[in-house]
Amino acid sequence: MAYDPDLADQMRADLGPLPGLSERKMFGGLAFLLYGNMLCGVHAKGAMYRVGKAREAEALALPGVTPMAFTGRPMGGMVDADNDAMTDDATRQQLTQLALGFVDTLPPKPDKTP
Repeated sequence: MAYDPDLADQMRADLGPLPGLSERKMFGGLAFLLYGNMLCGVHAKGAMYRVGKAREAEALALPGVTPMAFTGRPMGGMVDADNDAMTDDATRQQLTQLALGFVDTLPPKPDKTP
């Protein structure tokens, strides 16, 4: 498995029972989506959060948080949290709130399930 299942369980607990929340295996990890919009996810080296460009600097000021750059290029509005950052409850809570605040502004995507 390319991601830590315990970290995925921690992220599930951090998110709680949100209406519109779903999970999808993507890019060798596990992504959490809110009404079809990527919110956050876990991968082999930690986690990622979609905080939006306007709040990216706030997220990057947290310890253990860096720009997400899976392809070698930073993806604006997305941040990566290393395993140390993910062990800190306050850091995870802040990243979760930043991601929820951003994704809540996006329109829901249509359901593509048959």
